[in-house]
Amino acid sequence: MSPDNTQDMAGALRVATREIEEFVGAAGWDQPTQIFALVPTTELLASQPNLADQLDPESALTPIAQESLPADDLAEALARISWPEQVAGCAIVQEIVVLPPEAEAELPTDGEQARQAAAEHPERREARLVAAVLRDGGGACLMRLRAEGEEAGEVVEDADLAPNLLDALRETFTA
Repeated sequence: MSPDNTQDMAGALRVATREIEEFVGAAGWDQPTQIFALVPTTELLASQPNLADQLDPESALTPIAQESLPADDLAEALARISWPEQVAGCAIVQEIVVLPPEAEAELPTDGEQARQAAAEHPERREARLVAAVLRDGGGACLMRLRAEGEEAGEVVEDADLAPNLLDALRETFTA
């Protein structure tokens, strides 16, 4: 892959990440964890020309929603996923609880106790996290903090928001 194509695909991944967040956000909060296949739009249109009126041919990647993932063990669910060659990347959307760094440092080490403490913490914020990777290893993350009422909420974009989740998504391409 040429450097220009790598850069183009990195930009396309960020665009797809924002598109996925907007799509899931349109359904409101309290959504199940969802996973999306990212398919090159040109390849999708070549194999499914009947979709031409539904897809943006200028978009390098088209997200395709898959079945919702079980909420109980995300790592186990991701470990069972493998993608066909036509899939250039994948993305996951999940709602999370965000704490200030000093509060995170005080959490119990036990996973279930930590989740309970985070859910009850007075400074917790709810957020929607989108993490996406390309088959070749590129990654992107976007997090929308839940706002009160009808406000959209602050958006943070940073590939380093969820490094472990990005690694788990990359593993879905090694099976």
